[in-house]
Amino acid sequence: MSNSRRHLDEHFMRMALSLAERGTGLVSPNPKVGCVLVKEGAVVGWGYHKYFGGPHAEIMALDMAGRDASGSTAYVSLEPCSHWGKTPPCAPRLVEAGVTEVVAAVIDPNPAVSGSGMKILEASGLRTSVGVLEEEAKWANRGFFRMTKLHRPWIVFKCAVSLDGMVALKNGKSRWITNLRSRSAAHLLRSESDAIVVGVNTVISDDPELSVRYVEGRNPLKVVLDGNLRTPVGAKVLDGGGCMIIAAEGCDSARARALEDAGGEVVVLPRDEKGHPKLSDVLNFLTSRGVCYLLIEGGPSIASSFVREGFVDSFEIFVAPKFLGDGLPVLGHLETAAMERAFEGEIRETKSLDGDLWLEVRPKCSPAL
Repeated sequence: MSNSRRHLDEHFMRMALSLAERGTGLVSPNPKVGCVLVKEGAVVGWGYHKYFGGPHAEIMALDMAGRDASGSTAYVSLEPCSHWGKTPPCAPRLVEAGVTEVVAAVIDPNPAVSGSGMKILEASGLRTSVGVLEEEAKWANRGFFRMTKLHRPWIVFKCAVSLDGMVALKNGKSRWITNLRSRSAAHLLRSESDAIVVGVNTVISDDPELSVRYVEGRNPLKVVLDGNLRTPVGAKVLDGGGCMIIAAEGCDSARARALEDAGGEVVVLPRDEKGHPKLSDVLNFLTSRGVCYLLIEGGPSIASSFVREGFVDSFEIFVAPKFLGDGLPVLGHLETAAMERAFEGEIRETKSLDGDLWLEVRPKCSPAL
């Protein structure tokens, strides 16, 4: 491939990836997909997957292009689908519209597709290529790749900490460690997530709403890990619906009914040796409910449990220039016996937020996408 063609392909694929991002928080458990149709060097149609169950990106682009789709090249951020779901398959529609070439960023990891879409196109005489901005495309759909390959969501742990690593005072109070700009950024993370998880201790001590504020966006599913159903029936997290309380087997059935009457959904899962729902079962269940992107906002106990099990893919840490002294450390329940066994991460990005610092940290040992 010539340099000029490669640069051209990357240019239009970046457009497709940018379009795909518009579906963030709206399409799970489907992947985010963008499509750009190019003919004689000009864009004649574009589209993206707007919402779960809605038209796919390729169909939107074809509808926009109309007759101009014939003879065009389609740049798609994910291999066109080949199977019937809530909508018809896209690969045959590209063929019918007269598209002559399809450039896909990455093969769909879904076993129902996984190369079959490209085979349909090739069998119909279309030119195809795969791998343009592949790593960027995988990252854009990291939740979909995690769900498909590991049967769990992409998991982000978000926390606000002081300079000495505390998430709350000794009495459990944490409002507010960080400034308004940091809190706005944290709410953006909420709006981009399918579900947000806290432990019952956080519900009891902070009585959080777990809604999206400061920014525009939808509210994610609210999930409370509460093995023995200690969530108060008047907790704010129950307001407005969309709250799932995950309890452990043997919990009080009358208490469960009271919480459901208050607006919650109680899900009972197997109990671990400490009396909590097993995290692996929690993740399997949330995946079955279409959760691709999971945000952990719990306190030290919940955070330590997810890290200990290797279930955190990324840390979003908001650091305020404050010292709390004798407070609650962010991973205070994570025991490390030797320095060489300490959990290690890589700082991938830093941002300054009016005096606070936003760090994105990823584990050094993380499963590939």
